[in-house]
Amino acid sequence: MCTYSTERIEVRRSSGKGPEGWFPLRTATVYYDHPVHAPDDHTVNIDFLAPDRGPGARVAVELSLESARELLAALQTTVERAQHH
Repeated sequence: MCTYSTERIEVRRSSGKGPEGWFPLRTATVYYDHPVHAPDDHTVNIDFLAPDRGPGARVAVELSLESARELLAALQTTVERAQHH
């Protein structure tokens, strides 16, 4: 079932790599919906964007729920470890 739950954040001092190379990211949007390419019926989707640079300045991912949970745990672990450096 689609929840249409959407979270958007501003990202600072961050970069993404697209077909034309690296560019500064401005926003990240996370939502649960039908994927465009992934084989699941629904996925956790993350769009990293630089809206001021046009539609080509986008990095998109579609994650299964299992992969999204594993990524969440890996991010949490990495951020906690980085805080101690």
